[in-house]
Amino acid sequence: MPTKRNFFANLLLLIGGLFLLAALSILAITYLPLAKQEVVYELRQNSSREEAEIIPVNTDFALVIKKIDANAAVIANVDPFDSRQYQTALSRGVAHAKGTALPDQPGNVFLFSHSSADFLTATRYNSIFYLLDKLVPGDQVELYYQGKKYTYDLTKKIIAQPNEINYLIGTGDKQTLTLMTCWPPGTSLKRLIWQAELVP
Repeated sequence: MPTKRNFFANLLLLIGGLFLLAALSILAITYLPLAKQEVVYELRQNSSREEAEIIPVNTDFALVIKKIDANAAVIANVDPFDSRQYQTALSRGVAHAKGTALPDQPGNVFLFSHSSADFLTATRYNSIFYLLDKLVPGDQVELYYQGKKYTYDLTKKIIAQPNEINYLIGTGDKQTLTLMTCWPPGTSLKRLIWQAELVP
């Protein structure tokens, strides 16, 4: 005949098992769809990028990088030195650094966004630039501004220190674009920077 002590031990094991099952179910429901998206990204990397047309989220101010399936609104005139302001902007898209050029002006358009160590974290924190390191010179970035499309060719990748703010400024009257995110992904130790030039 089972003792009272055995009954409570078995009851606790049963309750613990139910909690574990519930936790695993929640994880599966939450992350399985995201894992499927990562597989889609891998498949698209092996397909022709010319076939994969991406419609921008808007044409007022938006960024599209087809190679890494980046498609986001650009939030204009964000102070890159005010963390409260730029964290709010980055929750909505990519930030355009205040004081830098706009796509229809000569000078350097400076955009920045979060990076993350993996796809799941990137989705959670709106890390538009989490695959920026997968790009190579010659890849293209499209900016949409006030109804017009501007296409840029990537020219140079740089790993910089956080205090190297000279990349905010362009060189001369050229129309250039600079993309910046934290490096390595998921840290704020350094900065990964891509420089690009407007395609005439």
